[in-house]
Amino acid sequence: MVTLSACDTATGKLEGEEGSDGLAEAFLLAGAKSVVGALWDVDDSATEALMKDFYRHLAEGEDKSTALRQAKLDYLKRWGDLPPSFWAGFTLVGDGSTPITF
Repeated sequence: MVTLSACDTATGKLEGEEGSDGLAEAFLLAGAKSVVGALWDVDDSATEALMKDFYRHLAEGEDKSTALRQAKLDYLKRWGDLPPSFWAGFTLVGDGSTPITF
């Protein structure tokens, strides 16, 4: 799994029927099974909190997609009903059904 926690790392140029061509797709083509990236400009503090929870959930044995979802829910629980621009920007591309072994 590759995690790209910077702004706009899950976006790219549209290439017709092939879909989006960007950094996440480059990692998948290079052999990564999954990539987590941002769909828009993300707030630094929100990203830090979200990524800490994401990796904590991974360390607890949750699969990648569940860990990301739970990190988003944890963020909302901790910080209240903030706009989605703070917590919803991260997406997982590829296989999210498997846990990470540390």
